[in-house]
Amino acid sequence: MKQSIVAWLRLVHFYHKADRKLLLHLRCYDLSLAQFDVLAQLGAAEGITQQELADKLLVTKGNVTQLLDRMTVSGLLTRRQDGRANRLYLTDAGRALFTAVIPAHEDEVAKLFTVLSSAEQAQLSAMLRKLDRALEAPPCDEIPPAEASPAGEAGA
Repeated sequence: MKQSIVAWLRLVHFYHKADRKLLLHLRCYDLSLAQFDVLAQLGAAEGITQQELADKLLVTKGNVTQLLDRMTVSGLLTRRQDGRANRLYLTDAGRALFTAVIPAHEDEVAKLFTVLSSAEQAQLSAMLRKLDRALEAPPCDEIPPAEASPAGEAGA
């Protein structure tokens, strides 16, 4: 098997295992990953609009509305009308949860990497950055256009 395929499979395997572990940690706070993302965004930038939040989460404004409704009912956030936009703010309970869950989540992420030295973590980060930047190229740059076969050659 090609080394690139082995590396890809190991990366995917690690990601899925780590993701499951981190999701279990968020369940201790009664949060889904989507709710955690909203909490993290609002904790960092209270007063953003629903549209700005949707853009940061890479979802549509409609997709985020139901999530915000549930978090409002749970007492974690509030919407304030500002002209035609709704601005989003954490409630006291939301801020308390943010203050508790963000450092705890960061600690859980750090634990995943304790098997690597600081130098290895830096090296991994640099390699992942390099891979990430390589994905910025348009997808078909390296693929030559398919050439039309001249008439009459199909059965030759």
